[in-house]
Amino acid sequence: MNEGERREDLRGKIESLQAELQERRLSLPAHSTRPEQLLIIEELEERIRRLEEKLKFPGPQGVREGK
Repeated sequence: MNEGERREDLRGKIESLQAELQERRLSLPAHSTRPEQLLIIEELEERIRRLEEKLKFPGPQGVREGK
């Protein structure tokens, strides 16, 4: 896989995770939010942040996605 394909793959993953994050946020109830719902949102935000860093700083020194 060349650098351009790798960057496109990262962008695709970021877009997918952002869509899932948006869906999760919209599904939060106004009251009685369960802690695990917030943990999932935080995990998604962290995965997006790591992928965005990887996109900015590609190469062997780049940040690895946790999952």
